Amino acid sequence: MAKSDSVNCDALLIGGSAGSLEVILKILPDIFLDITFAIIIILHRKAGSDYLLADLLSSKTRLEVKEAEEKETIVNATIYLAPPNYHLLFERDRTFSFDASEKVNFSRPSIDVSFQSAAEVYREKLVCVLLSGANADGAEGLQWVKNYGGKALVQDPGSAVMPFMPEFARMNVQLDEILLIEQMAAYINSLSKRQ
Repeated sequence: MAKSDSVNCDALLIGGSAGSLEVILKILPDIFLDITFAIIIILHRKAGSDYLLADLLSSKTRLEVKEAEEKETIVNATIYLAPPNYHLLFERDRTFSFDASEKVNFSRPSIDVSFQSAAEVYREKLVCVLLSGANADGAEGLQWVKNYGGKALVQDPGSAVMPFMPEFARMNVQLDEILLIEQMAAYINSLSKRQ
């Protein structure tokens, strides 16, 4: 466990809400700098807040960390943050697009929306991880990921500050892995295409 069974990842999405930022800050220092995919983080954020989030995450890794921009081409070995107050979508040419439609699960950005959009683009080359949170966002998106052949993972609910989100997904989706925080970086690193 804590190691992917096959290397087939073009994008890793991490979704979370309350209690998830602490998890991300713990795992970032141990992620290899030569990963062969992009990491896209979708956190429930309030509009107009968290201007320093990219700086905070950058302090934990030498990988480039930036807020996603509309029509931006997604580059490997880069960590992107979904901007507040927009749903983050993925286009067929592997660029980002933003959507300001209604909130989903009381959230914009919604983890479900991003997971579903990425699943349609990356299909079996997508890995999605759902972290701590207090609502049901993410479970439906993980099911889409599975339907398109990707991998669906959650944080072990017992290690989550707010266990509802990963627990709800665990009860409703056939997951590939349930990971302790200490296992996450090794799993992520194992997804890289290395000779």
